[in-house]
Amino acid sequence: MPHWTALVAEKKQRQLKSIPQEWLVTPPPPSTLDVTGFPESCGLLNVQEIEITNSSVDVLLKKLASAEWTAVDVTTAFSKRAIVAHQVVNCLTEIFIDRALARAAELDDHLKKTGKVVGPLHGLPISLKDQLCIKGLETTMGYVSWIGQYAEKNAVLVDILIECGAVPFVRTNIPQTLMWPESFNNVFGRTTNPYNVSLTPGGSSGGEGALIALKGSPLGVGSDIGGSVRIPSAFCGLYGLRPSYGRVPYCGARNSLEGQDSILSVFGPMTSSLGGLKVFMKAVVNSKPWLKDPLAVRKKWDEDEYDLADHGSGKDLCFAIMWDDGVVVPHPPIRRSLEITKAALQKAGHKVIDWKPIKHKLLEDVARDIWNAASAEDFMITTSSTGEPVIATMELDDADGVAASFRPRNGGVTAYQLWQVQKLRQDLRKEYIDHWNTTASETGTGRPVDAIICPAAPFAATPHGKNRYANYTTVWNALDYSAAIFPVTTVDSTLDGKQPPHNFYDDFDKDVYEMYDPEKFKNAPVCLQLVGRTLEEEAVIKMTEIVDAALAAAK
Repeated sequence: MPHWTALVAEKKQRQLKSIPQEWLVTPPPPSTLDVTGFPESCGLLNVQEIEITNSSVDVLLKKLASAEWTAVDVTTAFSKRAIVAHQVVNCLTEIFIDRALARAAELDDHLKKTGKVVGPLHGLPISLKDQLCIKGLETTMGYVSWIGQYAEKNAVLVDILIECGAVPFVRTNIPQTLMWPESFNNVFGRTTNPYNVSLTPGGSSGGEGALIALKGSPLGVGSDIGGSVRIPSAFCGLYGLRPSYGRVPYCGARNSLEGQDSILSVFGPMTSSLGGLKVFMKAVVNSKPWLKDPLAVRKKWDEDEYDLADHGSGKDLCFAIMWDDGVVVPHPPIRRSLEITKAALQKAGHKVIDWKPIKHKLLEDVARDIWNAASAEDFMITTSSTGEPVIATMELDDADGVAASFRPRNGGVTAYQLWQVQKLRQDLRKEYIDHWNTTASETGTGRPVDAIICPAAPFAATPHGKNRYANYTTVWNALDYSAAIFPVTTVDSTLDGKQPPHNFYDDFDKDVYEMYDPEKFKNAPVCLQLVGRTLEEEAVIKMTEIVDAALAAAK
């Protein structure tokens, strides 16, 4: 086996060859922090391609179904924009545009001959996180040791998306091991945030976040074990959904920590248009994934749940705002976004109360103990064949290793010790559901709180290497609650000045406070999270639509 750097050089060369050479452009100078306007100003996309790539998922599907736009035209437009995006933020891994265009041509031919679409996602280009195996392509997942391993068949979700008429066309970058809320690996390097390239797009679905923010894809699939759909969605100004375990099939995809089935990773949609969440979930769950994946939940799309049958049919909802989690106090832009959302919901006629978080630090510790039970061994075994180093920090200058909080610091535990942690988690889940139910006495609706609105992180997108706290998302993975991300505003140095010190929970809370400088976080999107209960995807999507409409009406 050659030295691992030679494998990387060869892989990068093959990636470059997979890009149509006529689509290479001259990127803006490094001093340009905001590159969101570059795809439209670079000169590669024509007027129609700009219109296509700026369209919402709902509009795209409508025009594809009516043959106003062909699948080939739409796939070409997003492919070109994705390649431009990659040249400015380094967001792609596998690029297979020829294969995508051949698929798009088949769809156009079918529509022309039959007058019928292939499925609910007919002609829609969909990007995929670099875990979702596609027959004949490598799935390295950021590991040098997995270069040269070609998939013999598609992941179940890929098959379902293709059956629904979708057109997979690129896969996107991640951190080595996936277990980090930023995106850097030894194979493809670092992905940056298009709103400010000095900031991270988050992780582990950071390539998806950056690509969709630049409108290089209308809809992507990320995965989420501790926030990996929601953090990049929040850092990149997108909508995203973390479904509960088993709602979206995972079978046939690659992963870290395989065999750990207490706190599971889940696939979920990421998109720049809210309608994309419903379109994706409805298409996937109505395809009966439980017939192809033994761990998929047997639950079709439930229109009654989407109509909020369990939530007063959506009239006079009561939302609870969690201002902080009792561990880390959010930065001023996050606080302002919570206040904006509260005011918008009250103006729309909904009730808003405060959420009292319980045991969030303990839930974080439990999640980490479960993952760390064997993760060091998992990473070591995976990297051992090539000797590539396990990345210890996402810092640009490989500084002091302080940020290495997402790597296990201790050895494994016994099976019995792991069982005790898992039992504690079960007990905490029961305690939390009881806590939620007691809110019925505060809401005035006769029901408990309909949904929780909270930060997705205590900060907006951080400088590279500084995203050191993920428990605003991880806690809901530990509880298996469905949660969505929605955009609210952007960091504004005038409105979001540094506040006087608060009473710090501990030194870590103080460190997070001290890292805030409105100029460093300039132009970063600010999003929030809406949390429902287990397997409440339909209701969570609908309530997110209600919050989104309230925010739009209040502007």
